[in-house]
Amino acid sequence: MAFKEYGNYDALGLAELVRNKQVSASELLDEAIARTEKVNPRINAVVVRHDDYARAQIQHGLPDGPFSGVPFLLKDLEYLADTRTTSGASALKDYVADHNGTLAGRFLAAGLTIYGKTATPEFGLMPTTETRLFGPTRNPWNPEHSSGGSSGGAAAAVAARILPVAHASDGGGSIRIPAAASGVFGLKPTRARTPLGPDRGEGWGGFSCNHVVSISVRDSAAMLDAIHGPEASSPYVAPPPERPYLEEVGREPGRLRIFFTDKSPYGDAIDPEVAAAVRGTAKLLEQLGHHVEERAPSLPVDPAAVMATIVAANTALTVRLLGARLGRAVTDQDFEKLTLASAHNAGKSAATDYVAAQLGAFQISRSLAEFFADCDVFLAPTLCTPALRIGELNTMSDDLSHISPVLRRYMPGTSMFNMSGQPSMSMPLAWNAAGLPLGMMFTARFGDEATLFRLAAQLEQARPWKDRTPPVSA
Repeated sequence: MAFKEYGNYDALGLAELVRNKQVSASELLDEAIARTEKVNPRINAVVVRHDDYARAQIQHGLPDGPFSGVPFLLKDLEYLADTRTTSGASALKDYVADHNGTLAGRFLAAGLTIYGKTATPEFGLMPTTETRLFGPTRNPWNPEHSSGGSSGGAAAAVAARILPVAHASDGGGSIRIPAAASGVFGLKPTRARTPLGPDRGEGWGGFSCNHVVSISVRDSAAMLDAIHGPEASSPYVAPPPERPYLEEVGREPGRLRIFFTDKSPYGDAIDPEVAAAVRGTAKLLEQLGHHVEERAPSLPVDPAAVMATIVAANTALTVRLLGARLGRAVTDQDFEKLTLASAHNAGKSAATDYVAAQLGAFQISRSLAEFFADCDVFLAPTLCTPALRIGELNTMSDDLSHISPVLRRYMPGTSMFNMSGQPSMSMPLAWNAAGLPLGMMFTARFGDEATLFRLAAQLEQARPWKDRTPPVSA
């Protein structure tokens, strides 16, 4: 096989080549490394390299997993023993993990060769990836724009065809936002579908979950098969799937009842090309035989206010624990100003404010459950504008007042589904006139990833994206 064909395969396809001895795991790793070195200087997606770790995996023998021999990158928030894990923070620039996260262990058991980590904003706080520690991660479709966040490095690496699939995580949209900005597929699973241990039982009050971004729908399904399921420390578990998720891909979705909106949840005007793309997608769904009508949920509480309180409290604890580890008061040499400001804001809140935010999240979740009693899937824009330009969000500014208005304009509709715990995915079904991808977000009832995978496979066939590659591509 000529390695020029590497980009023609998704991760399951590469694993099949290894299984059939048409190519070796070492050859695939060499190709992924060569692709990284070719395009990473232009997009800054891969910020930690440990090629020797992956080579040692191969030398010691890979497990016979569904992705055995496929190169892989972790998001720089997940612990992998004996490798550098910075969380995008200056305070952790030299930190080496002393144990594996449960998720990393499941990726290893699937046979993936993990040769590095992808960029994330400091502690995954922002929907763009522009850290003081590593600099901005750029969008392969236009390097003047962000690839999104917080899984911005993962989405940029997959979009640029460094590799077909990469680890991502989502606490307020951080799988779906970069998938939309970078033109790849990204599904946020149901709450508790994937593990967060051994150090945490939940993240951001139950909002956070892990999965991947990918080029193909079937890679996402097969990866969820490989990593889902509770662990001993799980405080709660997701409903078990009826069958393997990979078996849902290509399965007839039936005639779904799909509601849609081309508006912001706040009623604000959105980018006209984004709105047109939503309406075009709704028309495609009708052509595929689904019942489609325009209807959107009405939320009893502002999700942004809930997020601000929950995230600030979690950030404050992170800062406090790292300060204790350093043995001194932390400064803006250790953390970006946004991180410190978020921690400071938490210090001005009472414990009852946190409980009130949790109650607000429950009220949003209850409202969404009632809305989904009448529909199978809800379609909305993942982002209400195209990808932000580099620098639009400045986490080192002395004046951070610009951030909230940008977030409200850019990504107002993702976090509600972290609060409800519902599965939600972004699909690259449209591009604007400037050549930037526009992601379409589909959300199903709690526990129903199966419907999303069936619908995603149908849309992937009806409007394929795999062969549409960005200007910056390996």
